[in-house]
Amino acid sequence: MIALFLLFIFYQYYKVEEAHIKNNIFLEMKNYSLSFDDERFDIDIVAKNKQPLYELGEDNSTLFILVPFQDSQEDLLKILYPKQQFLPLLKALKEKLLVQFLLFFLIAMALSLLAAWYTLRPLRNSLRLLEDFIKDIIHDLNTPLTSILINLKMIEGKDEEWESISRSAKNISMLHQNLDCYLREAQSQEERFVLSELIEEQVAFFAPLYDYLQWEVNVDSVVLHTDKTAFNRILYNILSNACKYNTSDGFITITMDKGHLMISNNSYGIDKPEKLFQRFYKESERGLGIGLHIVEKLCTELGIEKTLTVDNHVVTFTLSLPQVIFKSPSDGIL
Repeated sequence: MIALFLLFIFYQYYKVEEAHIKNNIFLEMKNYSLSFDDERFDIDIVAKNKQPLYELGEDNSTLFILVPFQDSQEDLLKILYPKQQFLPLLKALKEKLLVQFLLFFLIAMALSLLAAWYTLRPLRNSLRLLEDFIKDIIHDLNTPLTSILINLKMIEGKDEEWESISRSAKNISMLHQNLDCYLREAQSQEERFVLSELIEEQVAFFAPLYDYLQWEVNVDSVVLHTDKTAFNRILYNILSNACKYNTSDGFITITMDKGHLMISNNSYGIDKPEKLFQRFYKESERGLGIGLHIVEKLCTELGIEKTLTVDNHVVTFTLSLPQVIFKSPSDGIL
């Protein structure tokens, strides 16, 4: 916007200066018609035409004016100024204005950046304090969550109340890990693990929470060689979305085909599928809007290609895994 505004101003100024140069040449040509004492101008005798006297005209090669020629009623004196002398004046004007434009533009940009920095500094400091505050809360939550999970494991109850508390604690732990993954940059640690076992763990966690959904799992026992924690986080967020935004009589299918893991679920439709992986984007009031953004972030870090398709209210996430499948003569984990 600043550049466009300055361009408009300088273009108007250029037109004014161009008119000023032409006006000076016009006045000098009028003076020349009285004294004929200027080597820059040429003269010619032409027949009278409709061109008015003492007005600056222009053709392909010259600027000119017409003045009366002695007492002749048929001829006029045409005073010529070659454009090859006029064009360098315009070029010098353009160069001068270009330098001024660049100078004003740099000054305007510097002042704009300074104003933006000064204006946004309190907001930036507030966001930094808020981020540090959230990180501290996440860190402080880690100890009681770990304690709760350990004690639940030690109790090893089998009644319905224990199962409900255990699932709730694990859910809170998963949310805690999600926020921690979002705010912190963890070092990737590659290891080998069986994909089907990881999926079984996730299904065992989600299925009791969403017992009204129909689950179908058909995954090969392939071995992956990548960051297990990060990949588990990808599965958790995709399945969490598939469960939360499913229909009341919906389904979730997890299948493997030629190295591509596909997770499909029924839904009420997606308004803007191209925005699903954007940070904080939500299609409803539920959730934080960071789950699928974390999926995109981790897939990029692990070099896994992801795609999302929507077909007749069926949403399918596809993870391309050939690049992380461990290829070995043995099927075991080494």
